[in-house]
Amino acid sequence: MLAKESKDAFDNDDWIFEIKWDGFRAIAELNSGEIKLYSRNGNSFLHTYPVISEALKKIKGNAVLDGEIVVLNEDGYPEFQMIQDYENNTHLPLHFYVFDLLSLNNKQLDNFPLLQRKELLKKLLGNNEIIRYSDHITGTGIDFFAVSIEKNLEGIMAKKADSHYYTGRRTNEWLKIKNNKTADVIIAGYTAPSGSRNYFGSLVLALKDGTVYRHAGNAGTGYDEKKLKSIFELLQPLITQGSPFNENIRLPGVTWVKPKLVCEVKFTEWTKDEKLRHPVFLRLRDDKNINDADMNAKPVKHNSKKAEKTVEVNSKAKPTKLTKPSKLSKLSKLSKPSDTDTASVLQFGKIGVNISNRQKIYFPDEGITKGMVVDYYQSIAEYILPYLKDRPQSLKRNPGGIKDFGFFHKDAGEGAPSWIKSFKVRSGSADKIIDYIICNDKATLAYLNNLGCIELNPWHSVTTNKDKPDYLIIDIDPSDNNTFEQVIEAAQHFKTLLDKAGAKSFCKTSGASGLHIFVPMGKKFSYDQVKDFAHLLCMIVSEELPAFTTLERNLKKRGNDHMYLDYLQNRKGQTLASVYSLRPRIGATVSMPLLWKEVKSGLSPADFTIHNALKRIKKTGDIFAGIMGPGVDINKCLKLLG
Repeated sequence: MLAKESKDAFDNDDWIFEIKWDGFRAIAELNSGEIKLYSRNGNSFLHTYPVISEALKKIKGNAVLDGEIVVLNEDGYPEFQMIQDYENNTHLPLHFYVFDLLSLNNKQLDNFPLLQRKELLKKLLGNNEIIRYSDHITGTGIDFFAVSIEKNLEGIMAKKADSHYYTGRRTNEWLKIKNNKTADVIIAGYTAPSGSRNYFGSLVLALKDGTVYRHAGNAGTGYDEKKLKSIFELLQPLITQGSPFNENIRLPGVTWVKPKLVCEVKFTEWTKDEKLRHPVFLRLRDDKNINDADMNAKPVKHNSKKAEKTVEVNSKAKPTKLTKPSKLSKLSKLSKPSDTDTASVLQFGKIGVNISNRQKIYFPDEGITKGMVVDYYQSIAEYILPYLKDRPQSLKRNPGGIKDFGFFHKDAGEGAPSWIKSFKVRSGSADKIIDYIICNDKATLAYLNNLGCIELNPWHSVTTNKDKPDYLIIDIDPSDNNTFEQVIEAAQHFKTLLDKAGAKSFCKTSGASGLHIFVPMGKKFSYDQVKDFAHLLCMIVSEELPAFTTLERNLKKRGNDHMYLDYLQNRKGQTLASVYSLRPRIGATVSMPLLWKEVKSGLSPADFTIHNALKRIKKTGDIFAGIMGPGVDINKCLKLLG
């Protein structure tokens, strides 16, 4: 169903008013587990917005939904440019705001009154974080529109409360009231460039009047060089000899194109001869077709006996003073989702840490959000912070969730708050000073999580003794064809070897596919000494298990059948996922410490996840604390090994 444009906002108790969402209109069909999501042109959105597709699967029942796919900017408001370039804005929250229900459990609802359809819709959607119910207010359109101007929204929708749903029709029972005068128009051609401009001078605009095309003016502004080039290239395959107009349009140097593309322009007013005055190009609308750009879309004047005042819909409109804020309290809920869902500030004494985009999906298969990651780390802070305290952090950031590759970020940078502690280290390879963040408290932990740090990677030594590690690490890193049973077998060989050497050892899951073995060093040896000892241990175990272990670091040389016994983790500046750290992998697994009696056949890294980690930690206590102990004597260990 389509809406006509109204010049004025109005008050009327027989009408409801909604936010006009600035995104892509979409229909979702849910049918016995099969999902369809498509634009008004019938183009599928399923793979374009997989987060929404996955969320739709969680809705129980068969239904057809009508709504708008939007991206919310950093302030929590919809912004069309962000969704048009969504590939570069995946860190921003994406939602499907649903405002109508066309069928439910195979019963058509077109002839139900709008408010009844919306009541059924609200019950159907429940508290889905991604698929959201588009709420409304009743009667007070003027003040509602004024607040939409304050919030810099696109405008509002006015809908007759008892209106039926007319598929594909534009009626006076649905009205759009925009903050700026804009129109969707058809590109019918372009004129030759002049002066220093390249590609074209202006776009020739058209509207449909039934089956006839009417000239609506020319848009010569609103382009940069990039837009000129991209639009010009899109128009080349559409070039045709004849004009689409029945009327004689005299335009020097015009090139006609087939009327296929729709764009949006802003303008000052409609002239008496039904043309746009001073049209300025805004954007291409590939979500709309030429039938959307018709003369019926021109603004109509809404007359309401109950309207006591009007707000002219143009760029110069000023917000009306709000005399009934309580009546408009829904607007903030509509336009800016709740702190729990989108943004919040965690307070730590005088320090406030902003957590943005809490509902951003980090683990799509599990539906785990950024906010859930933040909450997890706060819940286990007392356990993980001792292993982070005073240790430089090599930040692995995945702001787009686990589906992106993420990136490493070592330097705190100028953007870090003044209260963040850091530690300067000269990097020999980069020949510069790197300012590493130090995570000693819950506030810094929250700050790192907000940056997109799903996992935490501390140094093996502290800032007060940076050249001597607290522990030795052996990373058992399987190749593609190794089984986890082989990983367990290798770990057991290390345990036997270290017991013989008189060295206490600790084991944890990597949170991925391997195991990590730790031996306390007590800050008594240099990194090189610890590394050499680890190398010796790995050599011995590899000789015991030559069929599937190796010390060959090169992936191509070692192949897919041998797991790598990595002793090179014991170098200054190397980092490894901390104990209790989440890992950016399917399953939201956690690097969990183990009792040695648990390192046996049947163990799986998938046993420990964001959902059960805290419960296990409370049950077992911190069984990894011994890695900070007095440390072994490497010389005595070597003697015992013979």
